[in-house]
Amino acid sequence: MPRVTKSATAKAKHKKVLSATKGHYGARSRLYKTAKQSNIKSMQYAFRDRKNKKRSFRALWIARINAGSRELGVPYSKLVNSLSQKNIILDRKILSDMAISDNSTFKKVVETAIS
Repeated sequence: MPRVTKSATAKAKHKKVLSATKGHYGARSRLYKTAKQSNIKSMQYAFRDRKNKKRSFRALWIARINAGSRELGVPYSKLVNSLSQKNIILDRKILSDMAISDNSTFKKVVETAIS
């Protein structure tokens, strides 16, 4: 059986890879072999950075809570400890949002936790 060189499946496969690498520099977006390698690497970066995104957002939330609580004279560690002891269940994302946008509510939460 002869080898098929210009099959519809091969074209579809190439098109899929080349469309995924659209916007990559130079041959990485034009040549199938290089584009395939570039696509694999970009997927690895995407997987890694989805994990790092969670880490960096958590650090941002903690920094915001710390800044807001220190304005009220309470360090972050004491605030979080007293929140857990009083069974006040608010995650860091919500607390940081309160510290930035709704300062009066954040102040009440801090006072409740510390008292």
